[in-house]
Amino acid sequence: MSVDDLKERMRGWITTDYTAVVFSISDEPVAYALFREEPNEVYLRQFFVRRDKRRQGIGREAMKLLIEKVWPTSKRLTVEVLCQNQAGIDFWRSIGYKDHCLTLEIMPGSLSSRQIFSGGRASW
Repeated sequence: MSVDDLKERMRGWITTDYTAVVFSISDEPVAYALFREEPNEVYLRQFFVRRDKRRQGIGREAMKLLIEKVWPTSKRLTVEVLCQNQAGIDFWRSIGYKDHCLTLEIMPGSLSSRQIFSGGRASW
C-alpha cells in the first residue's frame, strides 16, 4: 500500500470504532496502537514500533502505559499475531498474553478436491 492508502485506511478505522494512540520520544513518533473497546474486551488491532526503534524497550513501555493508564482493568485484552511472526509471538507472550486459539485457512484456488479427499474415504 502507498502512504496515502495507509493514511486513508487509518482514517477509516479511527472515524469508526477504533482509537489510535501515538507514542513519542522528544516529540518524535516512535510507535502507535490501534484498538477497539468492546463490552467485555479491548481488541488491539495494530501495534507498531518503528523498525529503527525496536529492541529498545519502547514496545514494552508503550504496552505498560496502555494497560496501566488507558485500558480498563476489568476487560479481557486480545491481540492477533500471524503464526509466522515468531518475534511478535515472543513479544506478546513475554508481557503476559497467553495462546487462545489458532485460525486455519485454505486460500481460494490453493487446493484441488483430490488433495482434500486423498487422506481416506468416508462412508456415507
